[in-house]
Amino acid sequence: MSPASALGLLWLLAAAVMFAGWLRQRRHHNAGLVDVLWAALLALCAWVLAATGAGAGAPRLLLAVLGGGWAIRLGAHLGARVRREPEDGRYQALRSRWRDDQRRWFVYFQCQALSVPWFALPFAAVADNRHPHTAWLAAGTVIWLVGVLGESLADRQLAHFRAAPAHRGSACRTGLWRYSRHPNYFFEWLHWFAYAAWSVGSRLAPLAWLGPVTMFVFLRYLSGVPWTEQQALRSRGEDYRDYQRSTSLFFPWFPHRSKPGADR
Repeated sequence: MSPASALGLLWLLAAAVMFAGWLRQRRHHNAGLVDVLWAALLALCAWVLAATGAGAGAPRLLLAVLGGGWAIRLGAHLGARVRREPEDGRYQALRSRWRDDQRRWFVYFQCQALSVPWFALPFAAVADNRHPHTAWLAAGTVIWLVGVLGESLADRQLAHFRAAPAHRGSACRTGLWRYSRHPNYFFEWLHWFAYAAWSVGSRLAPLAWLGPVTMFVFLRYLSGVPWTEQQALRSRGEDYRDYQRSTSLFFPWFPHRSKPGADR
């Protein structure tokens, strides 16, 4: 099966799954499910493309085990939050702004479905790599480990901080959160460079760079940092404004004191 055919079928499946997710969201009013489904679908993409790709065994194995493992870890983390917590404040704000217009939610879920094959393009590049380089495979594995372990650590540190009632209304400043206001997003973005490294030697290698480039745009300017910052200001107020003044926005750096709005 060609990469284009596989991606087309995966998009159709994603559209059907997101339609079911939209129906469930209508009943339970928790749009956080869309993120869980997105991660699960990307895991499926990694496995399908690794199984059907025409590339060498090593990059396809890395894609199936590590690429699929990243998506499963992310989906499990998000799924646990959806099960034990009310709808994320970002989605609550969107629901209020849209007046719970289900037509808009339908479009949102289907846009997420459309993004699945787009973010699977780096997987296709890896799966089609017929001339891999051992050094680049090793480099990509190191990048993957740093990215996924860093994101996992940031998620655990935040969960531990939020579990303490005394921290309600305060910004997390411990561990990795001392150096970046969004270390989980930073390490999520970093991990996408692994697929660019694993695809060196592939005729589709340029497609692998769509991962880190697109993810940076989404996280930094669209659905990641801006939404989270707005929700944090609504829920934490002046404490978060002080956190903004002292802590780098995205890229980890030492705490500093700067003029309001001067983000790194």
